[in-house]
Amino acid sequence: MPSLTAQILWLLILAIPVASVAWTVTHEEVLREPREYCKEQSEVATALWRRKLFYLFTCEYCFSHYVTAILLVITRFRMLYPDWRGYMVSLFALVWVANVYMGGFARLRLDIRDERIQIKSKSLELQSKEEEMDAEPAAYSSRMRGPAERFPIEANSLREK
Repeated sequence: MPSLTAQILWLLILAIPVASVAWTVTHEEVLREPREYCKEQSEVATALWRRKLFYLFTCEYCFSHYVTAILLVITRFRMLYPDWRGYMVSLFALVWVANVYMGGFARLRLDIRDERIQIKSKSLELQSKEEEMDAEPAAYSSRMRGPAERFPIEANSLREK
């Protein structure tokens, strides 16, 4: 059995591919069509097992359990215990850490999206102000002319007197 420090390091590293695969399948655009089909089937299928099976592909938490189980079969990673209990501990620990990673990633994406919206809003506001400034010189130029130019009729009548 590796040391506890090595086990924790492995836990943190193995949670990355679990989170990556679970997030990609349940959220990313590349698998949107199959995910939409699964979402629809999870809502309209008549058999309970079909609804649950298709729901699995729409929920990152649910899907991460299956990804973790497959990863544990491949890596034979165990935590704390050298027998089947080590697999159980590592299964739930990996799922938990992977979901912490996915929660952090979701929050990061939300922050990035909000920043993009703010930048776009400020850009549109700046563009609107620039357009106003481009249109205003004509209005300002009429205010900047002298009285004879602003009121040509009155100025001409004053000159004649």
